[in-house]
Amino acid sequence: MKSHIYELAMQASRRQVLKGMAGATALAAGAATLGSFPKDARADFRADLLKIPGVGAGSPTDADWQKVGEMCLNATKESIKEGEFKGVELTFMGLNNQNQHNFLYRGFLKPWEAYTGAKITWIDLAQADYNPRLQQAIATGTVDFDIIEMGAPFEGDVCGKGLASVMPDWVAKQIEMDDYVDYLKAPVGTWDGKTYRISCDGDCHNFNYRTDYFTDEALAKAWKDGGGQGDWGVPKTWQQVQAVTKFLKGKQVGGQDAFGYLDPCKGWGGFGFYFLGSRATAYAKHPDDKAWLFDVDNMKPRINNPAWVRAIQDVVDVLQYEPADQINADPGTTAFQQFLAGVGGMVSWWGDVGSNAKTSDSSVIGDVVGFSILPGSDDVYNAKTGKWDKLASGPNYAPNMAYIGWGVYVMARVDSDSKKQKAAWSAAAHLGGKDLSLWCAAYPSGFQPYRNSHFNTAEWVAAGYDEAFITSYLNSEKDSYNHPNAAIEPRIPGIFQYYSTAEDELQKIFAGQVPVQQGADNIAAAWEKITDQIGRDKQVALYKASLGA
Repeated sequence: MKSHIYELAMQASRRQVLKGMAGATALAAGAATLGSFPKDARADFRADLLKIPGVGAGSPTDADWQKVGEMCLNATKESIKEGEFKGVELTFMGLNNQNQHNFLYRGFLKPWEAYTGAKITWIDLAQADYNPRLQQAIATGTVDFDIIEMGAPFEGDVCGKGLASVMPDWVAKQIEMDDYVDYLKAPVGTWDGKTYRISCDGDCHNFNYRTDYFTDEALAKAWKDGGGQGDWGVPKTWQQVQAVTKFLKGKQVGGQDAFGYLDPCKGWGGFGFYFLGSRATAYAKHPDDKAWLFDVDNMKPRINNPAWVRAIQDVVDVLQYEPADQINADPGTTAFQQFLAGVGGMVSWWGDVGSNAKTSDSSVIGDVVGFSILPGSDDVYNAKTGKWDKLASGPNYAPNMAYIGWGVYVMARVDSDSKKQKAAWSAAAHLGGKDLSLWCAAYPSGFQPYRNSHFNTAEWVAAGYDEAFITSYLNSEKDSYNHPNAAIEPRIPGIFQYYSTAEDELQKIFAGQVPVQQGADNIAAAWEKITDQIGRDKQVALYKASLGA
């Protein structure tokens, strides 16, 4: 977004200071040769692909996106004739966040358009505008797009209402769906046993922290002298995050003001709720209970139980220790305008922080950032007994599988025209291809690793990533996906109505206008109304199905 670019430019002098402090290095990148690559040369092909533009060579440009799209066009050429879709016009709706998502898709699909003859019109939406725009189209029956970039939580609203096209078998083969990590396989992407989704992302929140903060000898001494509990180091629990955030107020690292955890307190069209969720899951997701948002038998909200209230109170308690005006920071601010730009010591986010740290012009922290799964909690609330439990195994960890990843869906309105239907699915399959997905995971794209093949560390190291850095990053993703107590949200209709309503009330709480418990009770009451409007029995059945209960 233009405001994002402006704010980053204004921080240029600060970035130069931090870049000097971190001693970042740039890697030379060779130009990849376009053309046809045989199957047995896949490894060499992927290595050449990752040289565009090269790790350490700055942010990729539209020319790079088009080059990647051209290199990855071979799968399309195996099933589609040149010019086969001449005269077909498609409309694609997706995001324009941080100049990613749709901006990359445009570049990736330009070679596809040139080869197939189809033309694409774009509907670009800011994150905060996405849910209202989609819900309006659903409610009014005015779906005006043929392809949509959408997350699995919306499948209840879209696939459940017959608005999406069923994936043809040839598409599943082209995109190599068996390579998906397990949590993105069915039932995710399916509805009533039919497949609708091409995954292009595998979302979870991980924990990003400044390694220079937690190896700083002056801070270690001040921590010890001030009576800090345990050795100075990266927090492993939210209790430790709170203590470290309060401690860092007024301290400096490398001549720069130090801050602890960065909370996004401004609404983001429902997507901001995920960040409170990442504070809450360790408190609220008990290993013996699959549910954590609602009671599974009656959809009674848990948002006002002691676990969620503690998470909300945590934010309120540390806001005064965070950067000035943090009350007006949304998640885009915390990741791109603060943490990557050198402000703050800890942030929870999707994998974008890791993929941007060494490959984006906006980042100054590429050599001083580490990753882990989300912090745990010394105790966890047991919603069935109404008590806090301390686990014999130690702190409770419950990584937040926030949003279950973006996917590309084709709308049912193309099904009446076989040529247009094939064109739409071909465009979607190009975007969801195995090799193109590796490039997206490695460079700023808005998407993070989501295929088993993405976790081949050697490929990343050969591309120019530092081995310790990329091992830490990939492990934070893999260990979150595979965690036995992962918190997976339900794919139920209206989920973003719940989240958006919660955001409105949370802003009042964070601003001090409403007490924490009262605000949480207000959210619960609003959620009950939403459930009744949609149909409680229906929601209970779908919620149970989403949990496998």
